[in-house]
Amino acid sequence: MIVKIEHAIKNFGEVNVLDDVTLAINEGDKIAMLGPNGAGKTTLIRAILGYYKLNSGKIEVDGMDPVKERTKILKKISFIPQLPPPIKISLNDLIGYICTTSDIERESIVQEAKDMELDIDKNINKPFFKLSGGMKQKFLIAIALARKSELFIFDEPTANLDPKGRENFYNLLKNLDEKSSVVYITHRLEDLEGLTNRLVYLDIGKITDDKAI
Repeated sequence: MIVKIEHAIKNFGEVNVLDDVTLAINEGDKIAMLGPNGAGKTTLIRAILGYYKLNSGKIEVDGMDPVKERTKILKKISFIPQLPPPIKISLNDLIGYICTTSDIERESIVQEAKDMELDIDKNINKPFFKLSGGMKQKFLIAIALARKSELFIFDEPTANLDPKGRENFYNLLKNLDEKSSVVYITHRLEDLEGLTNRLVYLDIGKITDDKAI
C-alpha cells in the first residue's frame, strides 16, 4: 500500500472540507478522482503531500507521516498542480535544482519535454513564470515523468494544454511503469479511457463512490 488514509477530517473554519475520508492507494492503482468544485479533492491531495495537517484521523505515505516526514515523502511523489507556481528562476537553474534534489539526469527532463513538444533549449534562460500557461504545464509534466516516482498525482494536468498537448500527454502516460500508482483529478473521465482502473468520487468532503472500472 502506497497511501493509507483513515477517518481523515480537515476543517476550515466551521466547514468540514474532508469529512471522515478513508481511502487506500495501492501499488499499480490508476485512479480517476472526480467530484464537483469544492468537493475536497485538492484538499485531500494537499494533505497527502503534507501541506495540510488533519484535524483528526491519519494519513500515511509509505508508512510515514506526510507532515512530519514531508521531505522524504515528496521525493517519492511527482505532483502537477492545476495552477503552476510563480517560480522566478530560469529554466536552466530550475532544471539544475531538480536534478540535484531528485537525482535525475538533465537529459531525461529534456527528452520528456521534447515528447511534449516543448523546446527547452530555446527557452533555457527564460524565467519559468514568464512562460505561457501551456509551456509551464508541459515543463512540469516533463519533470514529473522524468522522476519516475512511485506515486504520480495530476491535478487537472491538461487544463492549460491545447488538443495536441493533451494528446501527447496521454500518450506518454501509457509508458508509465505498471507498478507506479497514479491519481488523476479530473472533470473529464472520458479523457482517461484506458488509463485508469479505479474511480473515486468525492462530494461535500465525503467519498461517495470507490469502484473498479
